[in-house]
Amino acid sequence: MVRQKKYWKVGKRLPPLEFKPQKPDWLEAEPGWISEALESVRSRPSGGWLVVAPSSAIGDKPQRYVIAGREVVVWRAGNGLNAAPDRCPHMGACLSEGPIREGKLVCPWHGLELSPRGHGDWQTFPTFDDGLLLWIRFGHDTTSEKPFLSTRPDSYLEAVVSTVASCQPQDVIANRLDPWHGVHFHPHSFATLHVLEKSQERLRLRVAYRLLGPLTMEVEATFHCPEPNTITMTIVDGEGVGSVVETHATPIDAERTSIVELTLATSERWQFQFARRMKWLTRPLMERAARRLWVEDVAYAERRFALRSGIEDERNSLRVLGNDYLDVSAE
Repeated sequence: MVRQKKYWKVGKRLPPLEFKPQKPDWLEAEPGWISEALESVRSRPSGGWLVVAPSSAIGDKPQRYVIAGREVVVWRAGNGLNAAPDRCPHMGACLSEGPIREGKLVCPWHGLELSPRGHGDWQTFPTFDDGLLLWIRFGHDTTSEKPFLSTRPDSYLEAVVSTVASCQPQDVIANRLDPWHGVHFHPHSFATLHVLEKSQERLRLRVAYRLLGPLTMEVEATFHCPEPNTITMTIVDGEGVGSVVETHATPIDAERTSIVELTLATSERWQFQFARRMKWLTRPLMERAARRLWVEDVAYAERRFALRSGIEDERNSLRVLGNDYLDVSAE
């Protein structure tokens, strides 16, 4: 933790923390522990599911995505969302560039109509619409018929932001497994941050979010990973108990990752219902705050990836030269 200027708390007051001597954050943020926690997360089952995009992003026209090196077209047919290879089985045209006719993709080159039932070797991928996000499954991993979802509030105000980072999903998750950087790297958003518990299953912390000037709101939150490419923050005490922020990292290719972050804010206060009715105003503010954090967190993830790639390049160079004596940590 770092010393901060004077600030004032608003909202529900949390009991004072028991005084304990604290080490500087650069000592608390142990690279070895973060690496072990990350490896634990990466070993968890996923069922093969990956987030594509917010469900609301799929409208009347087909959309093209690149997911794990595959070109995918996504479209609506009736009330359902479908995904398939973005390559016409006839001569390879991009189906995402054609129209939709009665729920069928129409090839822009020769007019071949393709329904969700498939056409020869051209078949749709398994998809799952959780009501807010669209998921896709590749391969033969059938350990779960649907994605491993975090618990979500029943009543909420949602906001979604998306971005792309030059890194791998593990670098995005590692960023969230390092809360100690929060006050230092995001001083505009966090006044104080204390890590209360840490294990490979979850983190619990108390953080004072900056609202306006010296005004802050203090909450306690947990972080956990329901599957390897998702990390969820849940507010467990203070204002907005039950609110969640889900961060989903989907590989585009070996060096790029799509980040989709879903915020579901909730509260028992009467003012929350007013905020929901004013979502045309409150949602853009939520999205703006999330995007500001991700400018810096993308830089963190990309730097981590660059360092990992550099270490691997150096190792490979030494092996080519016959020098295997360099002692470097992989993570």
